[in-house]
Amino acid sequence: MKTLLDIDDELMAQLLQAAGTTVKKKAVVTAIESFLEMKKHEKLADLIGAYEFAYTQKELEQMRADGQGHH
Repeated sequence: MKTLLDIDDELMAQLLQAAGTTVKKKAVVTAIESFLEMKKHEKLADLIGAYEFAYTQKELEQMRADGQGHH
């Protein structure tokens, strides 16, 4: 898809340097891919953070000590 973007010169210069390229299209695509990957990681972290474990750390340690943690 062709898109016309008005990007600040200094911001583009920083992006080109950070991306290690002189090709604007490559730098922008890399930035978009990185952003999307970061969002996936954030979503996964939110899902993991929302997970409630059935046992407390103390209960797990007791089960392990009692030999109940192995099937």
